[in-house]
Amino acid sequence: MPKNFYTFLIIPKKKSSAKRLTLSNKVLKGVAFCIMAVILASMYTYYDYIKIKRDKIELERLRRQTREQKVQIDGLAEKVNNFAVRMEELSQLDKNIRTVANVEDKRYKGQILGIGGSINDDTGIKSHAETDQRVVIAKIDQNVEQLSKDAVEQKNSFNELFKFLKQQKSILAATPSIWPVQGWVTSEFGFRSSPLGEGREFHKGIDIATRMGVHVVAPADGLVSEVSYDRDVGHMVKIDHGYGMTSWYGHLFRSVVKQGNMVKRGDLLGYVGNSGRSTGSHLHYSVSLNGIPVNPRKYLN
Repeated sequence: MPKNFYTFLIIPKKKSSAKRLTLSNKVLKGVAFCIMAVILASMYTYYDYIKIKRDKIELERLRRQTREQKVQIDGLAEKVNNFAVRMEELSQLDKNIRTVANVEDKRYKGQILGIGGSINDDTGIKSHAETDQRVVIAKIDQNVEQLSKDAVEQKNSFNELFKFLKQQKSILAATPSIWPVQGWVTSEFGFRSSPLGEGREFHKGIDIATRMGVHVVAPADGLVSEVSYDRDVGHMVKIDHGYGMTSWYGHLFRSVVKQGNMVKRGDLLGYVGNSGRSTGSHLHYSVSLNGIPVNPRKYLN
């Protein structure tokens, strides 16, 4: 038999004659090629199936991740929106405080870049499925950056207001606004006839008549700048309240403070007396602003 033919002997299990199959070299190669092609096609089909299944799983994972990211973006947009609303409330509070305190706002007069409304409204940041998430994120980033600037400006504004109100509190504490002693005003501030019969004179304070030994208290915070005796006003105490304001108390029986002492509103300074040129027990109380005598009643409650 020629070499380009192959014979296959098939022997069945049952008792029967063996069968012989003779194939040429070309046929055998063709069969082998077909078998190999089927095997390769099956492998490719299986690989493609696995790949499609894997891609489907990955696609589902990405869709789930996208849904989760959308929820997170929605939540972030809502937080930014709420932050913008709070900043607007703080800005309005700032304006109200400045109006009450009569403080000019020298900051930039620009408006806060708010998102406005809920994210589900037309005026808010849209974060629906059909909206490009990149656009939403870009808008959120823009608003966060602007709100950060607004927060810094608001902080500076509140610091300015705090310093102003603190100064006003200091000025208020240094303003002689309570009566240093309870009694009857027997002589007002201004021109008067001298109680000692020496003609007309300018009275630089008010005289408050009361019993000998009644407590004289500081009407405001300050520094005791002088404790002395004068021929005209007798035992006297002078207080420097700062901001150009001073007060002094004459005709005392005696003082209980010393020069250099710090006093608070209501602290004891001394006792009502009749020292110096006086016609009876009383307190001479005067106030000066930048060295100029002013009517104490202007500050008294």
